[in-house]
Amino acid sequence: MDDLEVLAEGQSFLEAPRWHKGHLYVSDFYLRRVYRLDAGGLSVVCEVPGQPSGLGHDPDDHLMVVSMIDRRVLRLVDGVLQPAGDLAALAPFHCNDMVVDGAGAAYVGNFGWDSSVSDPIRPTTLVRLAPDGTATIAADDLVFPNGSVITPDGGTLIVSETFAGRIAAFDVAADGALSNRRVWADLAPAAAWRTIPEAVASGRPLPDGMALDAEGAVWIGDAAGDGALRVAEGGEILDRVPTGDRSVYAVALGGDDRRTLYLCVSPPLLQTDPSVEHRSALLATRVEVPGAGRP
Repeated sequence: MDDLEVLAEGQSFLEAPRWHKGHLYVSDFYLRRVYRLDAGGLSVVCEVPGQPSGLGHDPDDHLMVVSMIDRRVLRLVDGVLQPAGDLAALAPFHCNDMVVDGAGAAYVGNFGWDSSVSDPIRPTTLVRLAPDGTATIAADDLVFPNGSVITPDGGTLIVSETFAGRIAAFDVAADGALSNRRVWADLAPAAAWRTIPEAVASGRPLPDGMALDAEGAVWIGDAAGDGALRVAEGGEILDRVPTGDRSVYAVALGGDDRRTLYLCVSPPLLQTDPSVEHRSALLATRVEVPGAGRP
C-alpha cells in the first residue's frame, strides 16, 4: 500500500472510472454525481438524479452515463443531460456498468433482481444500445454482468459476472452482435452460490470493474476482497495491488502512457451502508504494462 496515492476521499461509492483525453471521469452512486479529476481534485461534471454508474464517450466526445434506477443511458451535450436510450423493458432491475465501442454503441449490464426483497441470485441480460437509441438484448443468462472491456481490434468483449466468480468473453460481429460465449477466466470453479452473502463469504474473487492491458490481461476489482487483481485469460492471477481494509470495485488504466492504475475503493461488500457512510476513495499506483482497448 506504500505505493498507493490517495487522489480523493470522502465520497459515497465511486464507480466506473474512465480515462478520456487527459482526464479521469468517475461516478459516485449515492451523491449522484459524475466527477472529473483535475489538478485540484474532483470537480462535478454533472448530477444524475437516477444515480450514475457506467461511463463512456461517444465518437463526438460526448460523455455517456448510465442512469441506474430508471434504467436509461444519458448523453451530456453542451452541459445538459439528454436521453440516449431507454433500457427498462430489457433490464429487470438497476442498470450498472457499461462499455462504449468505437461506433458509439453501449453494452450495459444490470443487477438482474432486487436483492433487498428476494435472496436468490438470478441470471440476467446484457443490453446493447445502438447509436440510434435502439436497445436489444446482446446476451442473456449472465450472473450480474458488470465491468466490461473491448479488445483493441474491436473483436472481443470481456465481461465480469460478479456473483458467479467468473469472467466471460464474446466475439463481436461487425454489426455489434455477440456470439461464441465462453469462460475467459473462472475464479471460483464449481461455485453455485445461492445468495450474495454466500458469494461474499466464500473468500473467492468477485470480479467487478475491469481494465484491459496491452498483454491481454485484465485488472479487476474484487468486490469482497482487499485489493485489485491482474488476471490472465484462463484465470491465473498475475499480480495484486493490496488496499487494506477497503475493497476495490472498479479500476481504470490511464495517464498519458496508460500505466497509471486508478482504483475506486470502499468498505467490503455488505459491511456498511455507503448511502450513509461516505468512506469511498480514489487511489492510484503505477504498473508496468499499459492499458489497451476500450474503455
